[in-house]
Amino acid sequence: MDLLQILSNTASSILSPATIGYALAALGLAVHFGYAGLINMGIAGFMAIGAYGYAISILSFDFPWWAGALVGLGGAAIFALILGIPTLRLRGDYLAIVTIAAAEVVRLMFLTTAFDDITGSADGLSGYHGSFRASNPIPPGEYGFGPWVYNETQWWVRIMGLITLAIAALVVWMITRSPWGRALKGIREDEDAVRSLGKNVFAYKMQALVLGGVLAAAGGVVYALPSAVSPGVYVTSLTFFVWTALLLGGAATVFGPILGSVIFWALQTFLSNVLPAMAEAGWLLGLNQIQAGTLRFILVGVALMLLVIFMPQGLLGNKKELTFVK
Repeated sequence: MDLLQILSNTASSILSPATIGYALAALGLAVHFGYAGLINMGIAGFMAIGAYGYAISILSFDFPWWAGALVGLGGAAIFALILGIPTLRLRGDYLAIVTIAAAEVVRLMFLTTAFDDITGSADGLSGYHGSFRASNPIPPGEYGFGPWVYNETQWWVRIMGLITLAIAALVVWMITRSPWGRALKGIREDEDAVRSLGKNVFAYKMQALVLGGVLAAAGGVVYALPSAVSPGVYVTSLTFFVWTALLLGGAATVFGPILGSVIFWALQTFLSNVLPAMAEAGWLLGLNQIQAGTLRFILVGVALMLLVIFMPQGLLGNKKELTFVK
């Protein structure tokens, strides 16, 4: 077992596009759940719309990369409106059921062969990187130190992802400390009380759903920047992973989702490297390398249950503030 290489891969994952994409999606989910009390179990659908909107705009309509990103964000906002109009009057587990079904509908729509020329069906989409990479101002070469050595294209993806994440965190930080954000927290705790004060609860929820959906779509765009868009990525387990990152850092916080995503992906990378190595060394009671790789998903599920039971406020959350809808 090469422990040094395993630790190097783990450290490298801290700046991976997947980590940044998850952080953006978890930040959007924090707006939905942590601040508005909306149990959205379809965050993967918003990420898929962002990624596919970006790729399709470039491949099918020859948009520049920045316009493609805007199309992805706009598509997520429209999807939030369509989803929210009939569902936002539902509460708790009913809303969760509807959103998880909506995300699966989106995935199957991109997967169907009826739109193969546009979505690529099961093959997904690739080859849309030209415009983005052409805008890269970094000279060719490798830069960095230790485990964080990347070429100019890899750094360009990470820099744009980090800039997007910083802007998103600033926006959420500012609006959650505004009167709008305080009203949203009130709706989370007791929407009937807020409604009795003359506030339009439905409008606040809709605005939160759109904002969080746009942030999640931005995560989908960043996730798709370095490689390809595949419908196999945007499955239900992706939603559960984002929820794990959110609850780990703190649902009703701004920086908690970012911290949770970093810890989640570092642990995922560490386990995906160390468990197969342990299996190869015969330390896992007869499990082979493939079975050992699957074991990490079991550990993630157990961790999610333990977080909900013993630490629902997360690492950065306020223990006096309830983050789950009553």
